[in-house]
Amino acid sequence: MERSSKFISISGLSGVLIGLYALIGGALAYIKAYGFESGFDYRDHYVTDPGVVDYLVIVALSVLLTSLITGVLMAKRKAKKIKQSVWNPTSKSLLVALAVPLLTGGIFAVILIAKGYYGLIASSLLIFYGLALVSGSVYTFKEVKWLGLLEIMLGLVALSAPGYGLWFWVAGFGVLHIIYGFIVFKKYE
Repeated sequence: MERSSKFISISGLSGVLIGLYALIGGALAYIKAYGFESGFDYRDHYVTDPGVVDYLVIVALSVLLTSLITGVLMAKRKAKKIKQSVWNPTSKSLLVALAVPLLTGGIFAVILIAKGYYGLIASSLLIFYGLALVSGSVYTFKEVKWLGLLEIMLGLVALSAPGYGLWFWVAGFGVLHIIYGFIVFKKYE
């Protein structure tokens, strides 16, 4: 029954890899913003410095793209292994459930960037991503719902801690994904 109503081709290992990509992206962003030349508690650059926003957007989009490619390839591999089609009615429903909050969050982030509200971007990405996971969790493992709820909570906490968005982004997209990936791998693979 679960095979027909749940998308079970999600790979735990892809969650770990996606988390690692986020950690690498976070490190690159940290180096760009804080660098190594300044003393303790000082930055080499600010987000408003020329080219910094562009660099951070490129890093974030690179993490997103590599994460999507990894997720799709590993889902295909797992689906083939368990003799299930990766593109079926359940995966289509999952995609629709994820799409609305993700696209809304993406557009919202672009508006924040355009308006210069950089301090709200990391928290809003976490919140909208969490909403997408909770929405899509109906079609897959229950652990996805818990990951989504934790992402939402982390995003809300990040809103109350301005200046630490990068750390929350790394915690949510990096650390939580790695933990989630290990749990899914151990439990289902």
